[in-house]
Amino acid sequence: MVTGRRSRYETQKSPQKRFLLVFGILVFIAYLVLGLMFIFWDRNPFNITQTGRLTMGVILLVYAFFRFIRVIQNYKDQ
Repeated sequence: MVTGRRSRYETQKSPQKRFLLVFGILVFIAYLVLGLMFIFWDRNPFNITQTGRLTMGVILLVYAFFRFIRVIQNYKDQ
């Protein structure tokens, strides 16, 4: 018999929460691409040494994954 109760995974999210989820994923992708560009793009417009580019790229990648984890945690909590 169907009781009419929905689990928290079956309920629809509000448009604002869906927008924030999509926006968070887009920001994650932007930081990920930017970090990879710093690491692998040899002819960048910035006058930075190889070590500086690698450091900046790794920092951006770590920050991107930190943001992704927070987005996923916030989505699961709501």
